[in-house]
Amino acid sequence: MDEPVAKVAVDLPLANLDRPFDYAVPEELDAAARPGARVKVRFAGQLRDGFILERAGYGERTDLTALHKVVSPEPVLTPAVAALVRAVADHYAGSFADVVRTAVPPRHAATEKAAAPDHPPPVLHATEGEVLAGYPESAHFLTALRTGGRPRAAWSVLPTTAPAGDWAAGFVEAAAATVDGGRGALLLAPDARQLARLQAAAAAWFGRGSFAVLAADAGPASRYRNFLATSRGAVRLVLGTRAAVFAPVHDLGLVALWDDGNDAWSEPHAPYWHAREVAALRAHLEGCGLILAAHARTAEVQQLVERSWLASLALGPAEARRRAAAVRTTGTDPARDPHASVARLPHDAFAAVRVGLASGPVLVQVPRAGYLPVLACATCRAPATCPSCGQGLSDPGGSGVQCRWCGPLLTAWRCPECGGTRLRTPVVGVARTAEEFGKAFPGTPVLQASADKPLATVKDEPALVLATPGAAPVATGGYAAAILLDAELLLGRPDLRAGEEALRRWLAVVALVRPADRGGTVVAVADPGLREIQALLRLDPVGYAERELADRAAAGFPPAVKLLTIEGAPEAVEAGRSALGLGREPGDANVGVLGPFDLPGEDALARLTLRAPLAEAPALVARVRTMLSVRAAKKEPPLRVRVDPQVLG
Repeated sequence: MDEPVAKVAVDLPLANLDRPFDYAVPEELDAAARPGARVKVRFAGQLRDGFILERAGYGERTDLTALHKVVSPEPVLTPAVAALVRAVADHYAGSFADVVRTAVPPRHAATEKAAAPDHPPPVLHATEGEVLAGYPESAHFLTALRTGGRPRAAWSVLPTTAPAGDWAAGFVEAAAATVDGGRGALLLAPDARQLARLQAAAAAWFGRGSFAVLAADAGPASRYRNFLATSRGAVRLVLGTRAAVFAPVHDLGLVALWDDGNDAWSEPHAPYWHAREVAALRAHLEGCGLILAAHARTAEVQQLVERSWLASLALGPAEARRRAAAVRTTGTDPARDPHASVARLPHDAFAAVRVGLASGPVLVQVPRAGYLPVLACATCRAPATCPSCGQGLSDPGGSGVQCRWCGPLLTAWRCPECGGTRLRTPVVGVARTAEEFGKAFPGTPVLQASADKPLATVKDEPALVLATPGAAPVATGGYAAAILLDAELLLGRPDLRAGEEALRRWLAVVALVRPADRGGTVVAVADPGLREIQALLRLDPVGYAERELADRAAAGFPPAVKLLTIEGAPEAVEAGRSALGLGREPGDANVGVLGPFDLPGEDALARLTLRAPLAEAPALVARVRTMLSVRAAKKEPPLRVRVDPQVLG
């Protein structure tokens, strides 16, 4: 036997055991014990699952424990995916075992033993598509994909029902160029609804059965069947949701991810990775192309553009306004509408609804009922913000006013606008809104769409559709008009990304409305002076992202800096802070420390926040991982670590 040792990644989530272990390969298991195979090994007296990472010769030790069993000789963990899993674990101060558990689906023995279904080769067309062709520099991008290059782009998709806004068709065009060049492509959507749209576009272009779909809601047998088709190289095109970012596509040439600002891209379990960052890591490690596409643009993507790591594929604001729906706010001239500044449905919005209903359905977006709104001054209604960092304040569970980033306020809050000290919570119910519109427009069908009441499509006929953000159904011919009701409430989240998220939601509504040359109109019921509303009016998400990134850099927030949170029992967090030894290294002067402070509404939990310049981030993350390893070895209480958290809970 040339390579009698198997290096095994054992399913041990403990930080101090996060490394491969050597096991001897018995003669009878030699053929089956191939790299990527699932095995059973004995560790500390117990049988544990694991994956063989590689085969090797003996090192210093030859008295190794033998593999207990090869569960399956199927190589489900490829070397490229194993390297990606390791990189993700290191980036997020996590363990290989925690990440690989998501990257490789559970085995389905019957599916693995069954005959593999046939997958016809994808149909390739001689003609180019019409979506990407409408964007500057897209021809060079497609040529690079077709010729084996590694182009990377941030694609700002025009929010319109016209072909230029069909992101799914654009993904398929990019995939076609990649497959035409002999490489594989991975197309990712945040949820089942968007994935269905992507599937329809892929089926129309490549033919049904020519690609695999990896989604958690497909069921264990179907998901594993498609995973095997991918790992065996039976398909070169793979579609999927969050976990599919690890799909073992052979000779990967393109990763395309839609709407990176969507919360669904954040893994809810440790180490809390984000699919956007995983896709970027994979593009770097495997030398493949990358598309991060959205109607809006996150500060994280803008940072990659400003570093010249991503090219920008976008239309200018003037061209975007010419080709999308007309966007305006309700008038604030007291001579025309004396109640415009305080009315929930001002005259301009009422008129837009009435005109829109004459030619088709009208969409009314109402803020999600489940939002925890930021507190506002009870006197002047100005949002209450933290005097230290400027982020929104909240009062979770009535436990006291606090900032999610800085903790409880050290002094009593006072409104900087009017000097008031009383706070209020602005909340409006969706059901009441439906009743109001039903009375205002008698005889018009009023439909509701939300997470609890999903609605996929509406007909091209007069109707009022009330939807919470992200739940709006698609109108067959596009909406005649849309009203962004109580738009400012979307800005009222005590969250660093509140403005960015609000603009993303609003642009998603604009994308459902007919272009202006067909009468499409979007009216935002909000203060036109707000920065996010101005970006919406100009249809300039890139300009907004530039300003947002600059503001975060000035305030010391991600992605301009690396931010880590450490949470756990107060005494454990304090012990972890002491173990880090901050202040002993030359670069520690640049590390900002907030806390520890108790978390309101939690049972005896505290949080420590660390901030460091990006250049010193790898060293800080490594120190945190070392601290976690020492604590695990001593069997001390665990700590929860998040790197660049999307939301602070």
